[in-house]
Amino acid sequence: MEIFRGRRLWIENTKVKLPNGLEQEKVIVHPKGAVAILPVTKTGYRLLRQYRYAIGQYIVEAPAGTMEAGEDPAATAHRELIEEAGVAAKTMIPRGFIYTTPGFTDEKIWLFEARDLVPSREYEKDADEVIEVMDVTREETETMVKNGTICDAKTICLIHQCREG
Repeated sequence: MEIFRGRRLWIENTKVKLPNGLEQEKVIVHPKGAVAILPVTKTGYRLLRQYRYAIGQYIVEAPAGTMEAGEDPAATAHRELIEEAGVAAKTMIPRGFIYTTPGFTDEKIWLFEARDLVPSREYEKDADEVIEVMDVTREETETMVKNGTICDAKTICLIHQCREG
């Protein structure tokens, strides 16, 4: 039974049959697909300091965004990189995908590494995005992950997936 349907997700209460034969009622959240991109610079990465209203604070994270209906993940990655970080990538490398919290949602985020960055004139954040672009070195990024400054799971996964050598 559908509980809620919005622009970016829908929620259902449904009966599921587990592999052990047990049937249970579960609530499942079904967001649209999303992407996250790690823009690689000569010395490190271009990250965002973004206000996230769900947690009521700023976090440091990779550019990311929701796929539009019928949009391919790579096309979304190119669009979101321009919209949020103000750069376009000549090279976009797929780095797999992650399930964010499979205990209650089927959300899948496709991961991309963006290289050969060039400034974009199409740079335009959404009205509800409070974003500061920041360039950090690889060493600073590693320290930020270790000390908890970067606590966003998709960003940590990207840093790991795109690590050189």
